[in-house]
Amino acid sequence: MPTPNPVLEAENFTAMRRAMVDSQLRPSDVTDRAIVAAMANVAREDFVPADRARVAYTDRAIPLGNGRSLNPPLTTGQMLVAADVRIADHVLIVGAATGYLATILARLATSVVALESEDMLADRAAETLGDLANVTLVRGPLAAGWAKAAPYSLIIVDGAVQHIPDTFAKQLAPGGRLVTALDDRGVARIARGEASDGAIALMPLSDVEAVSLPGFDRARHFTFS
Repeated sequence: MPTPNPVLEAENFTAMRRAMVDSQLRPSDVTDRAIVAAMANVAREDFVPADRARVAYTDRAIPLGNGRSLNPPLTTGQMLVAADVRIADHVLIVGAATGYLATILARLATSVVALESEDMLADRAAETLGDLANVTLVRGPLAAGWAKAAPYSLIIVDGAVQHIPDTFAKQLAPGGRLVTALDDRGVARIARGEASDGAIALMPLSDVEAVSLPGFDRARHFTFS
């Protein structure tokens, strides 16, 4: 078997990133210059298993192992647009996985806290995020958020969830934003809300393909006759 040419491989991935921007992001109104530039320069192939690197830029979720997956590129772009990321933001990412979204946000915001509950993914994120001075990787249950570094001006719950626990409103600064994908009986919709009087009222924006995050299922209520 011939030895892969690293220069050619790098050129191929650069072309794939360009195609992702031109064929996925821009036609779907992900046109913010800062977001597009960040996604065009972060090597998505570094955040997926090696045997899936060649499909890292396809418009589909990429399995990462242990039941978790990386959102499609378009989903990431649409969530960032909905988040209205600002350079002064202090961001909490819930469901950091292998660090892809955190690496993008490191280029867009002042500080990022990346929360992950799965040790295998967090170990990989520790490698990919190691050189980023403005990103802090933390480990813990996703649904608990990360109160130690609160308040945040922006929280991104990076996946499809059935509900947002009340604790997230307490970790947002007044007027802070939260963006996620709400799972409504199998249909995921990007939703955004702002913290007000200790609560967050989420407004659905658009349907999206989003991977599920563990720990956010609604409690089931049983009725006995």
